Amino acid sequence: MKYFNLFLGLVLLLCTGWTTAIAQKAEQKDGPKIVFRKTVHNYGTVKAGGDGIAVFEFKNTGNAPLVISNVTKSCGCITPDWTSGPVNPGETGEIKVTYDTHRIGVIDKYVTVASNAVNESVVALRVKGRVVGN
Repeated sequence: MKYFNLFLGLVLLLCTGWTTAIAQKAEQKDGPKIVFRKTVHNYGTVKAGGDGIAVFEFKNTGNAPLVISNVTKSCGCITPDWTSGPVNPGETGEIKVTYDTHRIGVIDKYVTVASNAVNESVVALRVKGRVVGN
């Protein structure tokens, strides 16, 4: 009987934890949500000094304004620029990444986007390709 009561207590404890986790997940449905059209941009082969701009478009599919708080880069060879103001529900914004195409070789870099989105507060965007000499 002692083991049965212990087992019953553990089952109730686990059920309570699952219920709480489900309720918290349901609560996260409200708020801003960020959805990117793409998270990888392949430049392909670019000549030195060529176009190194990649644009990552995103949409706020949530029900509150979305704010990009920071975009960090993985190296000094890329420069990010982004929509600075709040992006209202249903609206779009963009992260523009410029790669310094004067650097010959393989491109495989990341920018990390931090926001107040409830679905993904941090998103990694990747640029890749190859820069060749003229």
